[in-house]
Amino acid sequence: MDGVTIVDHPLVQHKLTIMRKTETSTGSFRRLLREISLLLCYEVTRDLKLTTTRIETPMGETDAPTLEGKKLVFASILRAGNGLLEGMLDLVPSARVAHVGLYRDHKTLEAVEYYYKAPDDLSDRLVIAVDPMLATSNSATAAIEKLQESGAKDIRFLCLLAAPEGIAAFRERLPDVPIYTAAIDSHLNEKGYIVPGLGDAGDRMYGTK
Repeated sequence: MDGVTIVDHPLVQHKLTIMRKTETSTGSFRRLLREISLLLCYEVTRDLKLTTTRIETPMGETDAPTLEGKKLVFASILRAGNGLLEGMLDLVPSARVAHVGLYRDHKTLEAVEYYYKAPDDLSDRLVIAVDPMLATSNSATAAIEKLQESGAKDIRFLCLLAAPEGIAAFRERLPDVPIYTAAIDSHLNEKGYIVPGLGDAGDRMYGTK
């Protein structure tokens, strides 16, 4: 699909399969999500710009590559986004963090905002918004539009699973925001859940199912 990158690394796919299983425990699910988020973060940051800096090694001086520009911003779409956030911060501990609190109204399936906190200077930073599931896309698009209102210009969206319906709706509202995901599943059911999916990521991560 245009604007969508599927991270098909064998380790990502293997870990995702274990996470999908009904019998996978809360602790294992949480650990796997943290591990897989690190691998996904590696892919979504693959093309970061580099510059060079002069350093001294034990054997002498050299011009070595280093990241260019301001620190990244990881924007977690609460609550399930925090599961991806933790692993990403393991890889990029200096990243700034934004939180967008949204819940899905189970009758309308629309996103309702209840919390927002982000760094002040989003306009000069790459912002990576994260949420494990791109189902209806209502939460993801609402969160990203909020970030755009706060000045963010360079935004990417990272998720674990996506549904074709969610991708289509997301691309219609946010055509310039690329999507990174580990898999595109079959469809959404009548309740707006991804099929075959893995259930509710937040409930499985926090043991509240």
